[in-house]
Amino acid sequence: MSLLLLLVLVSLGGAVTSADPLQVFVIPHSHMDVGWVYTVQESMHAYAANVYTTVVEELIKAKHRRFIVVEQEFFRLWWDTVAGELQKQQVHQLLQEGRLEFIIGGQVMHDEAVTAVDDQILQLTEGHGFLYETFGVRPQFSWHVDPFGASATSPTIFAMSGFNAHLISRIDYDSKAAMQDSKKLQFVWRGSRSLSETQEIFTHIMDQFSYCTPSDLPFTNRSGFYWNGVALFPDPPKDGIYPNMSLPVTSDTIHQYAETMVKNIKTRAAWFRSNDVLWPWGCDKQFFNSSIQFNNMDLLLEYINSKAEFGVTLRYSTLGEYFQSIYNRNMTWEVRGSQDFLPYSSDVFQAWTGFFASRNVLKGVARRASSLLYAGESAFTQYLMKHPSGAVCKMWALEQLQALRWAVSEVQHHDGITGTESPKVSDMYLAHLHQGMTGVRKLMDAINMDQLRYEKTEHPEGLILITVYNPLAWNITTYVSVALNSSVTAVYDERGQIVPAQIHNSSDPGHAFDLYVLVVLPGFGYRRYSIKTENAEPNQETITVGRRVMFNRQSAGSGKKIKSRSLSNDCYNVWIDLSTNMLVGITDRERNVTVHTTQEFLEYYANGDTGAGPISDNYMFFATGSAAPAAKSVGLEIVAGKLVTEIRQYFYRDADQQSYIYAILTRLYNVPDGYDKTLTCRPIEQQYRVGPLELNREAIIRIQSNLQTNKRIYTDDNAYQMQAREFKIYDSNTVARNYYPMVRTAYIEDEKTRLVLLAERSHGVSSQDNGQVEIMLHRRLWNNMEWDLNYNLTLNDTSVVRPAIWLMVGSKEVTGSLYQRLGMCLEHKPLVMFSQHTGPEKANNHMVNDDPITLPPNIHLQILSIPGWKYSSNHTEHMRNVHKAKKESDADFSRVLLRIQHLYEADEDPILSKPATINIKLLLKGLGTVRLLEERSLTGTWDLTTMERWKWKSMQKKDSERMSKKSLEDFTVTVAPKEIRTFFVYFQ
Repeated sequence: MSLLLLLVLVSLGGAVTSADPLQVFVIPHSHMDVGWVYTVQESMHAYAANVYTTVVEELIKAKHRRFIVVEQEFFRLWWDTVAGELQKQQVHQLLQEGRLEFIIGGQVMHDEAVTAVDDQILQLTEGHGFLYETFGVRPQFSWHVDPFGASATSPTIFAMSGFNAHLISRIDYDSKAAMQDSKKLQFVWRGSRSLSETQEIFTHIMDQFSYCTPSDLPFTNRSGFYWNGVALFPDPPKDGIYPNMSLPVTSDTIHQYAETMVKNIKTRAAWFRSNDVLWPWGCDKQFFNSSIQFNNMDLLLEYINSKAEFGVTLRYSTLGEYFQSIYNRNMTWEVRGSQDFLPYSSDVFQAWTGFFASRNVLKGVARRASSLLYAGESAFTQYLMKHPSGAVCKMWALEQLQALRWAVSEVQHHDGITGTESPKVSDMYLAHLHQGMTGVRKLMDAINMDQLRYEKTEHPEGLILITVYNPLAWNITTYVSVALNSSVTAVYDERGQIVPAQIHNSSDPGHAFDLYVLVVLPGFGYRRYSIKTENAEPNQETITVGRRVMFNRQSAGSGKKIKSRSLSNDCYNVWIDLSTNMLVGITDRERNVTVHTTQEFLEYYANGDTGAGPISDNYMFFATGSAAPAAKSVGLEIVAGKLVTEIRQYFYRDADQQSYIYAILTRLYNVPDGYDKTLTCRPIEQQYRVGPLELNREAIIRIQSNLQTNKRIYTDDNAYQMQAREFKIYDSNTVARNYYPMVRTAYIEDEKTRLVLLAERSHGVSSQDNGQVEIMLHRRLWNNMEWDLNYNLTLNDTSVVRPAIWLMVGSKEVTGSLYQRLGMCLEHKPLVMFSQHTGPEKANNHMVNDDPITLPPNIHLQILSIPGWKYSSNHTEHMRNVHKAKKESDADFSRVLLRIQHLYEADEDPILSKPATINIKLLLKGLGTVRLLEERSLTGTWDLTTMERWKWKSMQKKDSERMSKKSLEDFTVTVAPKEIRTFFVYFQ
C-alpha cells in the first residue's frame, strides 16, 4: 500500500499544557493492497500507477505538500515501467527535500499473524535493498495500519532494521477503548523478552478512527475529504469523473468542512498525552487524482489556520515529522513487555480468527516456496564461491532467485497469505509462486549437474541417481522419501555401501511405491545415492519391505477397548484401539510415561445468513454451536517395517460410505544403531487429508489428552517466540476469541509433560478444554453479506488440503531442547534431486570431503545468499554515486549476505540458552578465505557501527552494558539469546 498520509502536525517543543494549540500533522497517504480484491496488474492499470504519477506532479507544484509511500511493489512497478526520466529526477528531489517519505519500505505491508519471521525479514530486505540502492534511503518508521492484529515480533524486527518508531492500528476493540480512555495508545514496546531494551521501539496505536479519514459530513450525504472519489475498475473513466466524489471545498462549504475536521481533531487529541495530533488523510486506493485532492485540502488548511478560534494549527506532514515532534518533547513513556495484540476482534461477534486457516493450500505453497528459496540461495552461494567459472550462468541464476524472492515477498501481504483475498488474486499469488519455484528448481538441477561434471562420477544404467541437499547448517540424519512406480532392490551411497532403506506400497494413487532412504547429511551439504530398481521381488537382505495389514472398518463412537495395538520406535509406543481404529495413547519410552491421547475430526457449522446472526467469512470465525464429529466410521491399515511404521486411518461421514473425507497418515521412524537418532526418533509425523468440505463447514482436528493444563496453550508469534495463552471467558463469542495463530509451534503442558505440535504451514489453534488442543485445518464458506458478495470474498474453497503436523511428547526439558530444531527440520526438509547416468560406476569421495557449514544446535543460519545489490556498503561513497546518478550496470557477486539467529530465549534451556560464539572465518572456510566481515542492520542497509536509533525515555531503566556495540575481533561473533545478526562477508 502506498500511503498518502496528510499528517496534521502539532510541533511543540517542551512540556505540554492544555493552553497549547493543537499542532496537527495531516499525513496524505493511499492504502494500496498488493492483491486483495484485484490483481496487481488490474490495480496498476485502474489506479495505482496514477497515484505516483499525480502525487509527484502535485508535490513538485507546492513545497508545503507531503506524501508517504509505504509498500514497494506498486512503486517499483511504476518506477520500472511507467516513470520517465523527469519523474525519476523529481522523485530524487522530493526525497532529498523530505517532502516524499518511504515508510516501512518492504515489498508489502506484511501480515503479522500467519507469517514466519524469516519471510517478514525477506520482504523487508527486498524493499529496503531497492530503496537504498536506488535512492540511498533507509526507512525509519513503520505504518502497520491494516494487519489484523499486532504481533510482538514486528516491533523487534523493525528495531533491528534501524527504525525509530512503530505504528499499528488493528487491536482488540475493547483493548483500544481502554487505552484511549487512559491515554495509553503510545508506549515503548520491548517485543522480545530476551532482547528487551536492546531492541525496544516507540509504538503508536491509531485511535478508533484508524487510518482512513472520517468520511461522514453533517451537511451532505456525500463522503467527505475524498475529492477524487473511488477508484473505478477495470478502466479509469475517460471523462475523469469517478463515483462518490466529495463535495468540493467552496465559499459555501469551507466553514462546514472546517468545523467537521476540527471537531474530529479535538476528539482524537483527547486520547493522547501530547498536543501533537496525527491526522491521516486518505484511505484505500486514494490519490489517483492528486490534483483535485490537494487543491481542495490546500484551501481547507489555509482557512483553518487563519481562524484562531479553532485553536489548531495544521500542516501537511510526513510520518517522520510527526514522530520527530513527539521525540523532541522528551517525554517519559510506559513500557510494554513482550505480549502481543492477538487475536483481533473489531466487535463482539467479529473475531478475526478465521483467516488463521483460510486458503490452506496457499498457506502451504507459500511456505514451501520460502523453504525452496532459502535452499536455492545457499546452494548458489556455495556453488559460485567454489566454482566461479562454473557452467551455470550467474546472471541467469540470480534472475531465478530474484523471481522467487519477489513472489515469496508478495504473498506475505496482509491480504495474501492470510487467505482473505478474492479467488483470482489467490490464483495470481499461486501462479507467481509456482513460476518462481520452477525457476529455482531448474537452478538447483543445473548446479547439481555441473557439480557431477566436476566429480567425474559415472553410474551404470538401471540405477536412479538422487542428490540430496541439506538446507540447514547442522549435520542431519533423517529419512527422505522418493515416490516410485517400480520396485527397489537396494540403495547405495557414494562409496558403494548399502544404505538403510525401506519400500512399501504407497497410499497415494499417483504412484505405486514409497521409498524411504536414511540419509546422513553435512551442514549445507550434498550426498548422492544410487537406487537399484528391478521388477523382481525386493531382497530383504539389502532393503526393508514394509508389509500392509488391513483392519475392519469400525464405528467412530466410544469403543469396547477389547484390544489395543502398540506400534513402537525407540522413543514411543503409539496405542491404537482396534475397536474404534482410533489413537488412544502415546507412551514416552524414555520415562515410561503414557499420555492418554485421542484424535478426531470435527466440524463447526457456519451461519451464512446475515439475517440469522453473526457469520464466518474469509476473515472472521463465529461458532454457532459446539463442533460436531465429522466421521461415523474409521478404516485402518498398518504398514509395518523395521525402519518405518505407517498408520493409515480413513474417516467416513457414514458407516456405508465408500469414499473418505478425512485421513491421517502417521509415521514412526526407527534409526538403526550406529546412527544419530536425535532428530528422527522424536517427531511422530502426521499428514492429514481434509476435503472437499460441505458448504459452511470449518474443519478441525481435536487432540484430547489427560494433561492437566487448565485450558492454557502456548503458541508462537511468527515462529520466533512463544506466547502463553490463558483461556478467557467472554459474554459471547468465547470459542472464536480463544483461537490463536500457530505459525510453526503450539504446545500444552502440565507440571511434568509437554505435548508439542509443529506445523509446516500456518493454522488456527485453540485449547477449549483441559488437556485439549484443536487445530483448524480447512474452511469452506458462503454468506449473503453484500460486501463479501460484491468483492467475491466468500471463501467457497472446494480444495483438498494435505497439511503435515509433527507431534512430540516428553518431559519439558527434552521437548524444550528439541522443538526449535525440529521445527526447522520440518520447515527445511532435505531437497531431493534426480540426476542422469552416463556409464560404469566409480567410487568417489568428492562430496564426503567438503568442509560442511555447521553451527551449534542453538544457532540457525537463516540465510546465506548473494543478493546482487549494486550499492557500496560505504554509505558516503554510495550517496556520492546516487547524487551523481552513477548507475552500476552489473550485479555484485562478491558480497555474501549472512544472517544467523539464536533460537532460544534467555531462560529456556540450561545449555542451549547460553550465548554462542562463532568464528565466521572457520564457519565458511569451505567457500574460501574470508577477508572482510561487516555487521549490518537486519535488512543490510545500515553499517551497524554507524546506526544510531532514537533513545526514548521510559519508566524502566536501561542496561547500558546490554546496549553497547559489539566488536568483530578475529572474525568471531557471540550471538545472545534471540539475537538475529546480519553480516556482509567478502572472500579473497
